[in-house]
Amino acid sequence: MTEFTPPRGTEDLLPPESQAMAVLYDAAHRLAQRYGYRYVETPAFEATELFARSSGQTSDVVSKEMYTFTDRSDRSLTLRPEGTAPVLRTYLAHQQDLGTPFKAYYVNQAWRYGRPQKGRLREFRVFGVEVLGVEGPEPDVEVIALGDAFLRGAGLQRFELQVNSIGDQVCRPAYRELLIEYLEGQRERLRDEHRDRFRENPLRVLDCKDEACRDVAADAPKIVDHLCDPCREHFEAVQRGLEAEGVKFALEPTLVRGLDYYRRTAFEFVSEVLGPQQSTVCGGGRYDGLAEVLGGRATPGVGFGLGLDRVLLAGQEEGIEQPKPGLMCYVVAEGDQLPKARELLRTLRAAGISADAPLEDRRRKRQMELAVRAGARFAVILEEGGTVTVKRLEDGQEQSVPMTDVAAWIGEQT
Repeated sequence: MTEFTPPRGTEDLLPPESQAMAVLYDAAHRLAQRYGYRYVETPAFEATELFARSSGQTSDVVSKEMYTFTDRSDRSLTLRPEGTAPVLRTYLAHQQDLGTPFKAYYVNQAWRYGRPQKGRLREFRVFGVEVLGVEGPEPDVEVIALGDAFLRGAGLQRFELQVNSIGDQVCRPAYRELLIEYLEGQRERLRDEHRDRFRENPLRVLDCKDEACRDVAADAPKIVDHLCDPCREHFEAVQRGLEAEGVKFALEPTLVRGLDYYRRTAFEFVSEVLGPQQSTVCGGGRYDGLAEVLGGRATPGVGFGLGLDRVLLAGQEEGIEQPKPGLMCYVVAEGDQLPKARELLRTLRAAGISADAPLEDRRRKRQMELAVRAGARFAVILEEGGTVTVKRLEDGQEQSVPMTDVAAWIGEQT
């Protein structure tokens, strides 16, 4: 028997949630372009080596979460688990054509294998932005301000922006040794995974969500207290820039990134209405060393990945009313009126008004039910004798309108 349910960890996106997601897609495109970002698309799958390098061979993403397969030519390929590495790859391949700086954005799907739960799917949707080629604090401020504007535009209110600086290759090694020394004395308090492996990557202990590790991290040395002068000046400039933009933020000393190519600014937007394991709706930062890890020429970069599924979920938890379908009119007609109905439908659509009608002859009562189900604002009813009644479905108010004036009349209501 055919199985009609989608694979575990995926979902069918249907109305009304699909309409709400489409609104988020549109908002992402409009906002990114308003900020001067250019749209890019990269393949859904890449050479596995790209993500093995960018995520780290020992990371959970590589060792546990990637969808990797071998094609017919015996090449190892992986479904995209994140968007930054593919964008940087294509920039390095086309840098002469794209120029510097390059401000890119994408709206796409990504895949990670994990235990499915609310707010964590194996197939998920991402809005991301990247600024490549600029070292200073200005792009850091801009991408954070853009993320803040998107979340507020989506109606979210109960979230917090957390920021930190994780230093660079100059000051972070000394801090790393200091942190290892501290964790040596706290080893028995750590969870099993970090108890045995913290020396390999001590920064990951700070980012662990386990309560025991969080208690240890709370008393650990703070990296912002050990920044070199250039990193400290950069972070202070980012904070001043956010204040000038009117973006509120909180300093979070345990906010880190576990790979060496991340430098300086790290940030997250955290929702208080989502569970602790899925509270991050947007994460980003500066990755100035990634291009060299991928085998390219040194190229500074900063950006974010924003989970659209979590934004939608957070909006539902906050009680934000989901957008209604965008259909303006549903044309209702029977029998001999059907040719005129099709003509009116063409007129409405040519005028830029969203309109629909049944594709077969149906009784008026059934057509009115279809109009309501479609979420139309108005039912445009063709009466005997060529008159037209426009009925507002929200409250039932009716208006008699000449057929030649229907498009203009509807246009005035928008």
